[in-house]
Amino acid sequence: MDLMELFLISLGAAVVVYYGVKLLLFTRMLFPNLWFPLSKTFFTSMGEWAVVTGASEGIGRSYAFALAEQGMSVVIMSRTKATLDQVAKEIGDKTGQRVKVMVTDFTQENVFSEIEGQLKDLNIGILVNNVGMLPSFIPSKFLDFAELDQTITKVINCNVKTMAKMCKIILPGMENRGKGVILNISSGVAFIPFPMYTLYAASKVFVERFSQGLQAEYKDKEIIIQAVSPFGVSTRMAAYQKSNLVTLSPEDFVKSSLQYIRAGDKTPGSIYHIVLRLYQRGFLRPPDYCPLHPTPVSL
Repeated sequence: MDLMELFLISLGAAVVVYYGVKLLLFTRMLFPNLWFPLSKTFFTSMGEWAVVTGASEGIGRSYAFALAEQGMSVVIMSRTKATLDQVAKEIGDKTGQRVKVMVTDFTQENVFSEIEGQLKDLNIGILVNNVGMLPSFIPSKFLDFAELDQTITKVINCNVKTMAKMCKIILPGMENRGKGVILNISSGVAFIPFPMYTLYAASKVFVERFSQGLQAEYKDKEIIIQAVSPFGVSTRMAAYQKSNLVTLSPEDFVKSSLQYIRAGDKTPGSIYHIVLRLYQRGFLRPPDYCPLHPTPVSL
């Protein structure tokens, strides 16, 4: 056997090992309960209370219900009191857990001192930073918004500032106790440039990077900080598209995403969206495919 044959055999073996490891890692995503098991008391062991922003509907409402069903008391936060009161009643009736309602408009300035005061005496084990807004439901170029300055302020306050401020308020207690979970809801649109929704997509990139950096800083404190980046979920923001394998109902998405809490600092939250993410990254599509065009192009 000459050197060239030995080199080619070694190269082939390395390729097999490389893709074998990738396949093994992918199978972990198929069976989260096997690879990332959670005890029955996992959620309640983090603390007595869970705080969910943007909890009046959609994904936030589903997280509030799911965490209450796990035995946690929940604080639900949004700007519409009537809707929050109804959600609180439904959670209480279904689960028997305590629900604290906090009416807050996160697009406004200077709302966090009051929030901090109302939360300071609570043993908070889980924070779900879900609240977010689109600049417009109609796709628009950046300069085409009628009140651009106001739009920029509202989107940054709601999608970016709120997440950082809520972490500032709640993270110290988790650090002192040496445990806690923070889930920051991003979006699949953060993975690539997303024209016509540029401001929204960019805000979700911040959510991911902030979460990953924060997890690196506080991982040794036994705190889990994770960016959850779903693709299609049937909510008002997605025009209530019909649920299917790709567009999940909020309840199904939340149930799935909670199984991936220990799967790393970033997750799409469901096996279907993980496959979409792999396709987007190029693992499952032709190498000359451009995600901004419906047909293959030459790059």
